[in-house]
Amino acid sequence: MPEFPPRRDDTPTFPLPHIEHAPPSRISDLPEFHSLRRAQRRFGTRATILSVGGFLLYVLLSSFVPAVMNQPLFGHLTIGLTLGLGQFVIMGVTAWCYVRHMRTRVDPLARGLRSRQYENENRRTRPSAPPRGAGQPARHGAKGFRTW
Repeated sequence: MPEFPPRRDDTPTFPLPHIEHAPPSRISDLPEFHSLRRAQRRFGTRATILSVGGFLLYVLLSSFVPAVMNQPLFGHLTIGLTLGLGQFVIMGVTAWCYVRHMRTRVDPLARGLRSRQYENENRRTRPSAPPRGAGQPARHGAKGFRTW
């Protein structure tokens, strides 16, 4: 049985600074992808804490401090009913902030990644692909997709 060395003799054990590295082949290896995921996670955490915190506060107040929740504000409107209706406001604000966050922070990063991926695919397929004829469907670029 032949013996194989654990590594080839001509490979360095550490990355050399003068060697240029090839661009990442997967989109998940790109730093822009990581900043996109970080932006999504950061907002998702804040929105979840706000929404679940509002619901949990309402449930805890109604369970442990019913006298405060039954205090009338005016007419038949109580503090508990006002806080319950306020949860709809919290969800509306959360949804509005989500749409605004996605439009301003996440969508530009996603469009940049999409166009970069499209350019990389075109670079790889352009030399070997025949010119597009009438029978071949057109490919959509980064501007062909609509975000809300």
